[in-house]
Amino acid sequence: MKSLVDNARSFTTHVAERAKEFHALEAGQSPEVLFIACSDSRVVPSLITGARPGELFELRTAGNIVPAYSGSRPSAETATIEYAVRALGVRDVIVCGHSHCGAVNALVGGGALSGLPAVRGWLEHAAGRPETTALLSPDLAEAVQRHAVAQLERLYEHPCVAERLEAGTLAAHAWYYEVHTGAVRAYQGAYCVVINL
Repeated sequence: MKSLVDNARSFTTHVAERAKEFHALEAGQSPEVLFIACSDSRVVPSLITGARPGELFELRTAGNIVPAYSGSRPSAETATIEYAVRALGVRDVIVCGHSHCGAVNALVGGGALSGLPAVRGWLEHAAGRPETTALLSPDLAEAVQRHAVAQLERLYEHPCVAERLEAGTLAAHAWYYEVHTGAVRAYQGAYCVVINL
């Protein structure tokens, strides 16, 4: 905690050097991208994308799970998606899975969740167990990639997303981030490397 406090103090001290950038933020936000990622501490959307404050609207959930749409039982995730798409008018949505994901590991490997009833319940929101055609690797690459695509497909069921996709004013993407290499892959029928950090 001490290092975080020290960095916060340093940040506050040096904020005057970037005063113009921060003053511009008080006028409101107009991010272009909704970035849906896992809550895992190794996944840092602004680090991965190089985004500055105000450029990404983030939704972080365990396992980057997009719950099925339910108009009668709205969730925080659904509200965040709707706000980003309808109120903020983002142009792109990225669902980003990552290697070594504990949630996907629990989904495919049936990890011991007896002491984690809330986690077990949350994983029930996933779009099923990701199918894999190969033996599970330690980084769970194939399973995580399939899981991210399943969450992307779940996103299409949200009315606000479906409307904008049909109108051609929104694009949706699935990404896979390797925490051990920094590589990012984008899905286009298959995953291909788009950037190496």
